[in-house]
Amino acid sequence: MRTKQVLAGLFLSRFDKAGLRALGFSSFTEAFNAIGFALGARPASIKNYRDEFDPIYSSKRKGWHRRPTRDHCKAASDQYADMSLKEFTALLKSLIYDRGSLDVITEEAEAEQGKESSFAKRLITGQAAEKYFEVVHPTLPTLSDYALENVTDIGCGFDFRLRKSGLDDFLAVEVKGLNDTRGTISLTEKEHRVAGLLSQRFYLFVVRNFREKPFHTIYCDPLKSDLMFTRQETQITHVNWRVTV
Repeated sequence: MRTKQVLAGLFLSRFDKAGLRALGFSSFTEAFNAIGFALGARPASIKNYRDEFDPIYSSKRKGWHRRPTRDHCKAASDQYADMSLKEFTALLKSLIYDRGSLDVITEEAEAEQGKESSFAKRLITGQAAEKYFEVVHPTLPTLSDYALENVTDIGCGFDFRLRKSGLDDFLAVEVKGLNDTRGTISLTEKEHRVAGLLSQRFYLFVVRNFREKPFHTIYCDPLKSDLMFTRQETQITHVNWRVTV
């Protein structure tokens, strides 16, 4: 875990704004928040590691200039000194994504298909928002008594199943992330259908404002809340490549 945080700080210090652009972030604060939560760390930890390297790489920020660079940080700086922006970007993405290089390939494939996809967007709308929920879950009055299970990869129409010992019933939580305090979120057809079926056992958890300081809003039975969902249909063209063998 510490190695990933160190390399994130090294990347942001060494490549500065070019590094932000390569990852799809608009500011360092946004990068600290998204990367920090995605790694299950405090955003301040990512900032501190960037500051650790700033005396070496930054001409604008002083960073932790009043003390020597710590040995493990100096070793990382030496090890990756010759790595290009493109190479380091690919490495960092593979280290931060939950599924490593598989998520990197998915991101690249979506971009080639013309879909809006970037490292920053994928973290904020998915991984970072989900890790944020895991962190704050024990503090949520209506949900803290339930054991948490991440079921994102099962494709059941929600991200987390919450259960109490000895009970068959469960609560479902779908997590969405927003870059700003307000924005548009979408439910897939399956998520919308499951939300209707589970009714008051379905929670929509929205993490807002990764750009500055994340906070959250919880909606129980969102289809019957004050949220006004509108149906949107999209026609998709599927392309297949065929060959006779």
